[in-house]
Amino acid sequence: MKFARSKLLFGEKFEKLQYANILLLGVGGVGSYCLDCLIRSGVGKVTIVDFDVYDESNQNRQLWSELHLDEVKVDAISSHYSNVKTINQRIDEDWIETFNFDEYDLILDAIDDSRAKIALAIKCHKKLISAVGSAKRLDPTKIEVATIWKTHGDRFGAKLRYELKKRRFNKKYPVIFSSEPALIKEKGSFMGVTASFGLTMCSVAIKKLTSL
Repeated sequence: MKFARSKLLFGEKFEKLQYANILLLGVGGVGSYCLDCLIRSGVGKVTIVDFDVYDESNQNRQLWSELHLDEVKVDAISSHYSNVKTINQRIDEDWIETFNFDEYDLILDAIDDSRAKIALAIKCHKKLISAVGSAKRLDPTKIEVATIWKTHGDRFGAKLRYELKKRRFNKKYPVIFSSEPALIKEKGSFMGVTASFGLTMCSVAIKKLTSL
């Protein structure tokens, strides 16, 4: 059976995964591996949102990119999974303001835009799992999970905290981050870290869905 090993681990709680409805924002180096993990773990419904197309530079870190050069990401990646819905859309403040998130059990944020991340936190913090700072690093063992207020060693996370405080936002939501100092200024990336971010995001989501 397809999910036999998952059912051995989750037992009766596996049914919660089958009925779950997840919204995944961004299917790049972090999001594509998170998606694969969610589907292979038995999550019943996943909607993915992205606006980009695959180019050659994606191939060092993004799942399926080598098979779909110049194709729209959400269309290409969804062709590999039967239970994935797609929204081909730039994720910005305006879209977040007008989109209805109510039907989803969890919102997974694997995007890079700081303004969009802030808007998501303010609107969806009760359902939100976010990721920051997966680029510029080599050591996946430095990946941690904490609330946005307890992330450390990551300038992007610090920027988000500063901007949220300015808006008098004081709620908590989980964030995947790395305490490893950035190795370069440029936005280079290593799949061993970006994919591990995505798998960690999936793990946090699975734990929340099954209440383990």
